Amino acid sequence: METKERTSITIETTIQAPVEKVWRLWTEPEHIVHWNYATEDWHTPWAKNDLRVGGQFTARMEARNGSMGFDFGGIYEAIVPNHYIEYVLGDGRMVKVTFTGNDRETKVVENFEAEDANSVEMQRSGWQSILDNFKQYTETQPG
Repeated sequence: METKERTSITIETTIQAPVEKVWRLWTEPEHIVHWNYATEDWHTPWAKNDLRVGGQFTARMEARNGSMGFDFGGIYEAIVPNHYIEYVLGDGRMVKVTFTGNDRETKVVENFEAEDANSVEMQRSGWQSILDNFKQYTETQPG
C-alpha cells in the first residue's frame, strides 16, 4: 500500500502572556469558543476537550448565518503540560503545537499536515487567522 507524503505547514505567534495562562486559554472549552474562528462570519458555539493522551476533543465550527458547519476534532497522542500537544485529526492528519514561554511572553508554534481539498496558502492563512484570534483574545483576558 502506498503512503502519500503530506505537505507540512507551520504557523506561529508570540503572545504577551505567561505560558500557564496561554496553555489554560488554549485548552479550556469555555475559552476555546471565544477565539476558534478564522473570520468574523464564523464562530465556535461549543467545544469539548478531554486533555489526556487518548482523550478526544471536538469544536463545533459554524457560519454565523447557519448556512454550514462542521465538527473539528481529533485524539491526543502526546501532552506535556505548558509545553507540547500532539494530536491526530479525524481524517488522519497530524498536528503538533509547542508552547515556549516565560513570565512575560509565550511563543506558540503550530505544525499541521495539509489536507487536499484547499490550497496550502488558504490553509496557512485560515489557521494563522485562528492563531491570531487566540493571541488577541489571550492578551485581553485578565490573569
